[in-house]
Amino acid sequence: MPTLDVFNLSREKVGQIDLAKEVFEAEVNENLFYEVVKAQLASARQGTASAKERCAVAGSTKKLYKQKGTGRSRQGSIRAPHHVGGGQAHPPRPRDWSYRPPRKVRVGALRSALSLFVKEGRLIVVDKLEFPEIKTKAAASALKALQADKKTLVVDTASNEKLKLSIRNLAKAMFLPPEGVNVYDLLRHDHLILSQEAAKALEARCLR
Repeated sequence: MPTLDVFNLSREKVGQIDLAKEVFEAEVNENLFYEVVKAQLASARQGTASAKERCAVAGSTKKLYKQKGTGRSRQGSIRAPHHVGGGQAHPPRPRDWSYRPPRKVRVGALRSALSLFVKEGRLIVVDKLEFPEIKTKAAASALKALQADKKTLVVDTASNEKLKLSIRNLAKAMFLPPEGVNVYDLLRHDHLILSQEAAKALEARCLR
C-alpha cells in the first residue's frame, strides 16, 4: 500500500495518506494508454464531413453531345466527377466515429496513468484546495509553491467552485472533478494535484 505525503498549499508536510496498491502502484501498461486515448479522440470527432455525389449536384441529365462523330471523348453527364461543378466520387458521409473500449481496459488504463504519476514523483496530494475568494493570482501562486508550475491537472470535488473559477484562466492548469478524470487529460499534463477527498474518490472509482 503506497503511503504519500500530504502537503498544504505552501508545500509544508501536514500528514500522510494511505492509498490502494491496486490503483496507485499498479503495473504501467502503455498499450492500454494507446487503446483508451485512441477511443477518446475518435469519440470527440464531429463526424459531420459530407459532400455530394453526382446524383445530388445540380445539372442537366441530358447527354452533352452525340456519342460518335465529333472527334471528342465520350461524355455522358455534366455532373460527372471530372467536370467542374460535378459530383464527388465516393464522397465522405456523416458518421459516428465513437466507440467504447471494455470497462476493464478503461479502468486498467486509468490505474496505469495514476501509478505512472506516483512512480515518477509527479503526483501531489494536498490536504485542502480551498481559496477564500475567486482569484487567478492566488491559484497561480499556490501552484508555484507546490512546484507544479508546468502543465498541471488539479482534481477536487465538483462543488469547489472557487477553485474551479480561479484556475480556468490559467493557460497551463486545468480543473477536473474526480468523476471527470480521464487518461487523455492525465497524459498531457506534467503534474497531478489531488485533494485528499479527490484521491479517495478516484481510488473508489477504480476499485468498483
